[in-house]
Amino acid sequence: MSPLSFRDLEHRHATLEQKKDLLVHLNRLVPWEEFQPLLRQVHDKPRKSPAGRKAKPVLLMFKLLILQKLYNISDEELEYQVNDRLSFMRFLGLGLNDKVPDATTVWFFREQLRIQGLIVPLFEQFEGYLRTHGYAAKGGQIVDATLIPVPKQRNSHEENEQIKRGEPPEAWKNKPHQCAQKDTEARWTKKHGVSHFGYKDHISTDVEYGLIRRFAITDASVHDSQMLGQILDGENEGDGVWGDSAYRSDAIEAALRLLKFDSHIHERAYRNRPLTDPQKEDNRGRSKIRARIEHVFGGWVMTMGGKALRSIGLERARTHLGLTNLAYNLKRFVFWQVKSVSMP
Repeated sequence: MSPLSFRDLEHRHATLEQKKDLLVHLNRLVPWEEFQPLLRQVHDKPRKSPAGRKAKPVLLMFKLLILQKLYNISDEELEYQVNDRLSFMRFLGLGLNDKVPDATTVWFFREQLRIQGLIVPLFEQFEGYLRTHGYAAKGGQIVDATLIPVPKQRNSHEENEQIKRGEPPEAWKNKPHQCAQKDTEARWTKKHGVSHFGYKDHISTDVEYGLIRRFAITDASVHDSQMLGQILDGENEGDGVWGDSAYRSDAIEAALRLLKFDSHIHERAYRNRPLTDPQKEDNRGRSKIRARIEHVFGGWVMTMGGKALRSIGLERARTHLGLTNLAYNLKRFVFWQVKSVSMP
């Protein structure tokens, strides 16, 4: 079999163009340069020595992280896939002779974003772009949270009690390698009678475009309603707030009225006080709007490789899930841009 010629590569590139691959659209439509000023801060810190490898371009590294989140793959798998797939190389602007950043370089760059607290600013940078380019939050907002599972910890009851008190269990002190693999910040919660271990991604989307406008990451034990204040979007042009019954309480209803929001949060039943038929009918009407936020979580599972988290600790979970939220918005933005072009 003869090696690929320049003409072969051009033909394959043309094929990708004709098929309108997602990565082709992302390259064309996303304003990548908007992220440059924030990303450059990674290299603003002084180097201890001029020796060592030259830093990779920050935009290349950022696009690698977005690529990783679009397909939910590990650092090692990302390195392999970029070397193997022409579409990934094209998205990153790499040629066949260019060296692909290795898994360690990807990990280190993501760590720098975490350490310097750049994940939320990057998300807000694109949010600002959306608002000034025809995608301002409209129609009200929908709030919800999704569980992010992590590997279960096989700890004893006594060890778990020590972890909750912020004390490392005595049995771990002489086993540093084992200790490094223990996630002491993830927590258990129950949903529909089933126990889950991990974290939560609390989000608010606008009704009009289905874009994530605010988010907060917590351990799984934090109740959805506790994070409502952090994820409410005060800049949404609509006053409506939709949410499931987990957000329903007299205190929340009073706060929403005080803040001039119009509550469409589901009514909830209580012991010996079931919902009335009118309340059930109202809930069904609210569900038609509220269900739209499930498209976000469904998109993660069906088209972005699921919700698996490959990190340990709350801060790294915030980094990974913040990037996932941003990647979803980039993808959703492309959807609307392509739709606007195709509409008569």
